Amino acid sequence: MTNTPPKRGLARNTANYGDKDFALYLRRSFAKSMGYSQAMLDKPVVGIVDTGSDYNNCHRTVPELVEAVKRGVLAAGGLPLAFPTVSLCEPSLFPTSMHYRNLAAIDTEAMLTAQPMDSAVLIGGCDKTVPAQLMAAASANVPAVQLVTGPMLATPFQGERLAACTDCRRYWAAYRAGTVSPERIGQIEGRLATTAGTCGVMGTASTMACISEALGMTPLGHGSIPAVHADRLRAAEEAGALAVRLIENPIRPSDIITEHSVENAVRVLLALGGSTNALIHLTAVAGRLGIKIDLHRLNVLSDSTPVLVDLKPTGEGYMEDFHSAGGMQALLWELRDLLHMDCIDVTGVSLRERLTKPEFVDRRYIKAFDEPVTPVGGIVALFGSLAPRGAILKRSAATPSLFETEARVLVFDGLEDLANRIDDPDLDVVAGDIMVLKNAGSLTPAGMPEAGYLPIPSKLARAGVKDMVRMSDCRMSGTAFGTIVLHITPEAAAGGPLGLIETGDRVRLSVKDRSLDLLVDEAVLAERRKTWSPPAKPGRGWDRIIADQVLQADEGCDLAVMRPAAE
Repeated sequence: MTNTPPKRGLARNTANYGDKDFALYLRRSFAKSMGYSQAMLDKPVVGIVDTGSDYNNCHRTVPELVEAVKRGVLAAGGLPLAFPTVSLCEPSLFPTSMHYRNLAAIDTEAMLTAQPMDSAVLIGGCDKTVPAQLMAAASANVPAVQLVTGPMLATPFQGERLAACTDCRRYWAAYRAGTVSPERIGQIEGRLATTAGTCGVMGTASTMACISEALGMTPLGHGSIPAVHADRLRAAEEAGALAVRLIENPIRPSDIITEHSVENAVRVLLALGGSTNALIHLTAVAGRLGIKIDLHRLNVLSDSTPVLVDLKPTGEGYMEDFHSAGGMQALLWELRDLLHMDCIDVTGVSLRERLTKPEFVDRRYIKAFDEPVTPVGGIVALFGSLAPRGAILKRSAATPSLFETEARVLVFDGLEDLANRIDDPDLDVVAGDIMVLKNAGSLTPAGMPEAGYLPIPSKLARAGVKDMVRMSDCRMSGTAFGTIVLHITPEAAAGGPLGLIETGDRVRLSVKDRSLDLLVDEAVLAERRKTWSPPAKPGRGWDRIIADQVLQADEGCDLAVMRPAAE
C-alpha cells in the first residue's frame, strides 16, 4: 500500500460538497478569476493575517508589511494570500479593546483553520492584537511566524522627548493638578504620537512583542525594530521566507510554546519591568496549550529576576533606545543563566545555539545582570482574604513607601460612580486612604478596562499628591505607573470578596508578605453577602457570550469554550 502524500496549498481543507475533486475544481476556478496562473496555484500557500484598519493607528504600516511579506514568500517559492481579520485599537474601541481580544482570537483561529494554507504570517501590533494572534496560533497549531508592526519613534519637543502613552498620562495628571494649561495640553496632544507604530514605551504592545520573541514565535531581533525603519520591512520579508521554509520543515506553535518557553517569557516580562497586562495575555496563550501559569511560582521567579531594562514608564528610555541598545539579544544574554536554553524558536534552533554575546550594549537602557535597575522583578502576586485567587502589583512602577499600608478605603461601585465623584470637592478622601474600584472586571459590561489607574482626586492632585494606593478588579495600561493593585480575583461580579467591600472598611496591603486582606469580620461579610446579587447578563450577542464564557484573570480571561477539550 502506498502512502498518500499530505495535501497542501489550495488542496487543503476543501469545502464539503460530498465531492472533494469537484470542490478543488471549483476553488481553482474561482482563484483563476483573480488572475492567478496554474503555476502559481500549484505552489504551497502562506496565509498572511492582515489587521490593517483606518481605525488603528498602530497598524498604519500594515499594507506595506503585507507587501514585504509577499516578496519574501514569492522569492522562497510560495504563494502568498493575505486575508483580513478583526483589528483591535485600544483608544478606538468601546468599552475597551480587552472586551474584543477573544473575538479577534476566534476570528483568527477560524480563518487559519478554515482556509487553505500551509503556514501563516501573523501581522499585528496594538496591545490586544498580538495576544489574540498568539492564542489563535496556539489553538490552530498551524506553522506560523509572528510579525509585529513595531513601536513609534519618540518626538523631540521643546527640550524633551514624547511618545504615547506614558507621557500622555504624565501631562494629563499635571493638567488635572492645574499645573498645565488647557492651551498647553492641546499643544502636547499633537506631539505625543507623530509616527506610525505602537506606543514607544515599555507598555503592553512592546512587552508583548518582546514576549513573542522570548517564546520563540518571533525571530530574535525582530520585536523591537521601530515601525518606520527600513529594517522593519526587511524583517517582514524574512518572515515571509521563513513561513515557506516552515512548510517543508514544519515547526508548530505547540513545539515552540512549552512550559519552559513560557517560563522564559515570564522571566523576560519581569526583567523588562513590563506591562501587567502581559501576564493575563501570556496566561491565555499558554492556557490554549494546557500550560498553567502559577501566581505563586510568579513570586518565586520575581524574587530571583532583576529588572534590567530602564525604559518608561518606570525609567527614562523609549523603545527605539532599547532596540539600538541591543534589544532582546542583549537582554536574553544577561538572563541566560536563568533561562531554559533548550527551547526552540520558529527557525527550529535552540536558544543556546542562536544566542550569542552582543557586540554592543548601551548600559543606559539595558543593565548588566549584577548592576540591575532593581534586584527583583517588576511584578508580584498578592493573596489574602480580599484576593483568594490572587491580585497583581507592578512594584517597579510603584512608590516603595506605600508597599506596607493599612488604611481606610473609599469605594467606587463601577466606572460611572468613579466618574461622577472623583472630582467632587466634597469627596471624603485623604491622601492616606486606599481607593477601591469594583465591578469593572471581565464579567461586567465595562469589559475589564484599563481603569485601575484611578485618577488622583482633583483636590488632592492640586495639593501635590502624586500617588495613592489604588485597587480594582480591572487592568491598567502598561504605560501607567503608581501603587496600583490589579486583577483582584475573583472579581466583584463573580461573587468575590471585593463585591462586599464598603467605604470605611480597612484593608491591609503588604508587598513584603505578598498579602492583601480585607479587615472585616466574617460575620459582617456574611450579612452583606445575603443582599449581594450578580449583575444581570446582557440579552444577546458578543456581550452575552462574554458573560456566559469568560474566565477570571488567573486563567487569562479567555473563553472557557476555547480552552483545550481536556479541561
